[in-house]
Amino acid sequence: MDIEEDIRSLQLDSAAEENNGMVNPEDAKQEEVEMVDKMAEDPKDEVHTVSEPVHAEPKVKDKEVSAAENLESVKEAEEKVKRHLNVVFIGHVDAGKSTTGGQILFLSGQVDDRTIQKYEKEAKDKSRESWYMAYIMDTNEEERVKGKTVEVGRAHFETETTRFTILDAPGHKSYVPNMISGASQADIGVLVISARKGEFETGYERGGQTREHVLLAKTLGVSKLLLVVNKMDDPTVNWSKERYDEIESKMIPFLKASGYNVKKDVQFLPLSGLMGTNMQTRVNKNTCPWWNGPCLFEALDSIEVPLRDPNGPFRMPLFDKFKDMGTVVMGKVESGSVREGDSLLVMPNKAHVKVIAIYCDEDKVSRAGPGENLRIRLSGIEEEDILAGFVLSSVARPIVAVTEFIAQLQILELLDNAIFTAGYKAVLHIHSVVEECEIVELQQQIDPRTKKPMRKKVLFVKNGAVVLCRVQVNNLICIEKFSDFPQLGRFTLRTEGKTVAVGKVTGLPSLSGSA
Repeated sequence: MDIEEDIRSLQLDSAAEENNGMVNPEDAKQEEVEMVDKMAEDPKDEVHTVSEPVHAEPKVKDKEVSAAENLESVKEAEEKVKRHLNVVFIGHVDAGKSTTGGQILFLSGQVDDRTIQKYEKEAKDKSRESWYMAYIMDTNEEERVKGKTVEVGRAHFETETTRFTILDAPGHKSYVPNMISGASQADIGVLVISARKGEFETGYERGGQTREHVLLAKTLGVSKLLLVVNKMDDPTVNWSKERYDEIESKMIPFLKASGYNVKKDVQFLPLSGLMGTNMQTRVNKNTCPWWNGPCLFEALDSIEVPLRDPNGPFRMPLFDKFKDMGTVVMGKVESGSVREGDSLLVMPNKAHVKVIAIYCDEDKVSRAGPGENLRIRLSGIEEEDILAGFVLSSVARPIVAVTEFIAQLQILELLDNAIFTAGYKAVLHIHSVVEECEIVELQQQIDPRTKKPMRKKVLFVKNGAVVLCRVQVNNLICIEKFSDFPQLGRFTLRTEGKTVAVGKVTGLPSLSGSA
C-alpha cells in the first residue's frame, strides 16, 4: 500500500512540475504517442487536440454561422442603401447611344473581354468596325445589320451609390413609339449628341430627332437631362472647345423652350463613347485641357431625383407579359410597394390576382418599392387576358378605368393644312397605353403666358396654342389625374409619325369608379 501511495504522490508532483513549465520527458513522449494515435483515429480533431478541448467545436461553428448571418444582413442593408434609377438614352439616329450604353456596361464589368472580341470580329466581318460596342445593347440581327436600334434595349450596371437600369431607345423616326415606351419608364435621360461635323446639325434641324426626343422626354416625365456631346475624338472635332461651346449655345435656348430649367435640371459633358474617354474616369488633361467637370459616371451618381411614395396606393403599368411557370408581367412601379403573397387587381378588367414571385433585375426579391423595374409572377389570370397598358393596382384604392377624360393640351406642330378642332383624331400615348383617340370638344383656350382661360367657347386652335378639351377613346384605359400621379397623367398625341401635341389629364368623369 505504501508503495502505491508513494507512486501516486510522485505522479502528482510531476503534474505540478509540468504546470510550472517543467515537462517530464517520458510523459511528453507518452503524450506524443497518444496524440498520434488520436490523429490516426480521427484526423478532423487535429486542430482541437493542439489548441482546445474538443467540446469547444460547436462554439466555433456558432460564431461562423452568426458571422455569415451578419455578412448577409450587411449585404442586404447595402443593397437597400443603393438607390435605383432608370436612365433612358435618347437622341438622333447614329449619335452613338448604343455604343455609349455598351461602353458603360464594359467599363462597369458587365461584359467580359472575350465577348467584346467576339463582337469586334462580327462587326469587322460586316465591314462596320466601329459598331462593335453597340452590339452589347443591340442584340437582334436586324439591328446589327442595319446599325439601327429598333426595340428598347435594357441592361443593368452599378456604381458605388446607385443601381442603374439602362434603357437604350431607338433614334430613328420610324421607331418613335418604341422610344416613347422607353422614356415613359425613365427617371433621368441621357441625350446623346454627335459632335461630328454635319451630324449635330442634321439631328438638330427641323425633322431631326434631337428636338422631338427632348420634347417627348419632358412630356413623359424625364425631369433631369444629362446632355453628352459624343464623338469628341472624331478627326473633324478633335476635342475642340469651340465645337463643344457651339453645340451648348444652340441647345440651351431649345431646352429652355421645351420646359427644362437649364441651371437645375440639365448638365452638359463631352465624351467619346467608342473610346470610353471621360466616362468612368475623368478625361486626361493632355487630351482635353479645357474640361474641368465630372466624368459620366460621376455625373450620373450626383443626379438628384424626387423621392416617390413607398406607402402610396400600388400602381404598376404593364408593358409586357409572357408565360413562365404561370403568368409573368413586366412593368415599372410608379407608386407604392409590393410583397410576395400580396393580393392585387389587374385593371381595367378587374381581375383579382396573387403575387407568387417578384424579380428585380435578375434577382428574386421578397418585396420592392417605387421606381423598380420588376417581373412579377401572378396567379389568377391567364397571359392572354393581359394587354400592354393594363395596370397592376392595389385592391383598396384601384386605379380608375375610363373611356373619356378632360385634358390640357399644348399643340406643338400640326401636319400641313390641319386644324385642331372637335373631331380631330390621333394616337394617344400615356404610360404604356397606345390607343386611338378623338377630341370630342374644345372647352376653352388658355393663355400660355398668364395660364388663365381666354375665351369661353373656342372652335379651333393652331400651333403653339394651349387648350382644355375633352378626349374620348374606344377602349377602357387606366389613367390618373396629373396632379395625383404625374407619371400616369401625362401623354402625347401623334399623327402619321409626328408628335402633334403634349398634354396632361386634368379631370376624370365622376362615375369612373363604376365604369
